[in-house]
Amino acid sequence: MDDLRALIRDVPDFPRPGIIFKDITPLLGDAGAFDRVLEAMAKPWRGRGVSHVVGIESRGFIVGSPVAARIHAGFVPVRKPGKLPWNTVAKSYELEYGTDRLEAHADAVGPGDRVVIIDDVLATGGTGAATISLIRDLGAEVLGFGVLVELGFLGGRARITVPFEAVIRVD
Repeated sequence: MDDLRALIRDVPDFPRPGIIFKDITPLLGDAGAFDRVLEAMAKPWRGRGVSHVVGIESRGFIVGSPVAARIHAGFVPVRKPGKLPWNTVAKSYELEYGTDRLEAHADAVGPGDRVVIIDDVLATGGTGAATISLIRDLGAEVLGFGVLVELGFLGGRARITVPFEAVIRVD
């Protein structure tokens, strides 16, 4: 996976001073690398009866929807407030640099649904934990959480209360 890691660019001081942003766009622009990442992200969830993949705004949409297609599951976007056009449920959470809120359609998933949450990067785990809680509030079972990159040095995995998979870990 070192060749994939080399395609992730560090952008210092984005979105604010002191943050080093992990830019996955060079990896996404390499068709072979992107295909390998999607296959690695889909593999742990095949044959597990996943009904839906939840992707977290916005880069979670980029990796989550093709993972859903590869495992023959529906796709559910979890978005920032005011972006979804139907009745929503919301969950507030803490970021490493502030607070935010996520929303999903109230009828996106429910009892009997088996969900995997997919995102691009796991940092401090606040967004992931909030998404797990939001999906459980809707009555669905959360089978696991998968990311392209885990920033292990931030300890976010400790906040993820379901089976966790990462393609690349940065310590």
